[in-house]
Amino acid sequence: MEHLICAKCGVPLEKKKTAFQYLGYEIYEDLPRCPQCGQVYLDEQLVRGRMHEVEVEVEDK
Repeated sequence: MEHLICAKCGVPLEKKKTAFQYLGYEIYEDLPRCPQCGQVYLDEQLVRGRMHEVEVEVEDK
């Protein structure tokens, strides 16, 4: 993981299991997250890849 810093708190982000909810479904991913404020960093690859796939799959049901 690249060295990411929280823009709000100024502390390094740590990988944490993070839950997302979409149309009643939960998705879990280990993502960089601020240990102080909880802000999560979503990179473009995740948003355009895995999250988009789940979004399409859920909407098709």
